[in-house]
Amino acid sequence: MQDLIRLLREQPRNSEISELVAASESQSTIELDGNLDLLTGVWELRWSSAKQPWLKQADWLENLQVLDPENARGMNLLQLAGPLGSVAAIAVEAELSVDGRNRVGVRFKKGGWRGPTIPGGNRLQLFKAVNQSFPAWLDITTLTKDLRICRGNAGTTFALLKRHDKSVSDFFTEI
Repeated sequence: MQDLIRLLREQPRNSEISELVAASESQSTIELDGNLDLLTGVWELRWSSAKQPWLKQADWLENLQVLDPENARGMNLLQLAGPLGSVAAIAVEAELSVDGRNRVGVRFKKGGWRGPTIPGGNRLQLFKAVNQSFPAWLDITTLTKDLRICRGNAGTTFALLKRHDKSVSDFFTEI
């Protein structure tokens, strides 16, 4: 698993990743009940089996997923890497549920532009309600303190690394 984590950090387009992801999944047993602390946090997409460009790793783009299952909330966030990221972000917020031993249900609620925090602690943002007409979920297939592999409802496999330099509270206010 350490080889996979190293490649995801250093060479996220390496052709060996797909095989290492499959090997990791075959060696993992997931039980989310009682392990939500491992799931909680800010995760960065480093590899995906998808064809869509926004689901592929790019050096100039951060594709983050913020998971807060204890409070039933999550966020997908696309932002430019570097200092412009706080002013050029697209976000979708979701309601999360743990639906079985390894499934996280996802119900998208609102999405739009997420801007910087201004003096006084408020954030500039322009969100609109999302009308989700289909069920969505993530089946977690590998979960450690640094690595999460999951499969989405469309069959796409994702490999994400935990961003220990970021916190859920950077994205959501305390409940």
